[in-house]
Amino acid sequence: MSTTSSPLITSVPLPSPERTAELHTSLSEIRARMAAAAAPSSSGRSPTLVAVSKYKPAVDVRACYDAGQRDFGENYAQELVEKAAVLPRDVRWHFIGTVQSNKAKALASIENLYAVQTLASAKVADALNRHRQADHAPLRVLIQLNTSAEEAKGGIDAGAEEQLARLATHVVRACPRLRLVGLMTIGAAGGGEEDFAKLRGARDRLARVLPDDGVWGEGEGEGAGGGRGGRLLLSMGMSDDFELALNAGADIVRVGTGIFGSRSAEEGRATY
Repeated sequence: MSTTSSPLITSVPLPSPERTAELHTSLSEIRARMAAAAAPSSSGRSPTLVAVSKYKPAVDVRACYDAGQRDFGENYAQELVEKAAVLPRDVRWHFIGTVQSNKAKALASIENLYAVQTLASAKVADALNRHRQADHAPLRVLIQLNTSAEEAKGGIDAGAEEQLARLATHVVRACPRLRLVGLMTIGAAGGGEEDFAKLRGARDRLARVLPDDGVWGEGEGEGAGGGRGGRLLLSMGMSDDFELALNAGADIVRVGTGIFGSRSAEEGRATY
């Protein structure tokens, strides 16, 4: 059982002892693999594991929460709204699905929505900024890049650097309730190093053209620029390639199947 002071909602019990043990074992294995993959970089930074809980019940999230996991990712706004309402308030929710402007209000209103990782337009940025309450912490956003040139993948084309710079600058200059913290990609199956290198290069070039006096980036670091207070992060790598992504400099990896198991409704979708 968790020893955290954050209240747990009694309507979300733990799953069966067998399922709880399975989830704890899988989570522990992923963490160990992350530690081994991140060690050679000697960057001194601890990468963030986002446990992708889409299609999985709140009881599974609760089991991982009790094992110390705090960052969870969801692809669908309604599913995120429902889970956030019944799970502990110190969960850090990451939205990793396509953001529709008509869902921006529901998303931005979730106080513990920690980040939207799939920003791709000024229209959506404006909607999130408009609906984020002033007394909530600024909503972290990552701009999604399509590094594989696949039509089925969302995001700004990785080669459209002027478009990327315009959107990033718009967030910094015109969206005070948002904070640009990095870039995200899904990448092609097997695309690996090439996609990750594209994202890393785009990040480094973007950092050189963003306003020096703006507030952007997160944490302290070197090599990726930074507005007042930080550097731009890279969110890349999923269940099949997160170790390769960590070796390539990922700050955030998104793992679902490796923790929660397969999802029957996932055919044709990105496999987290």
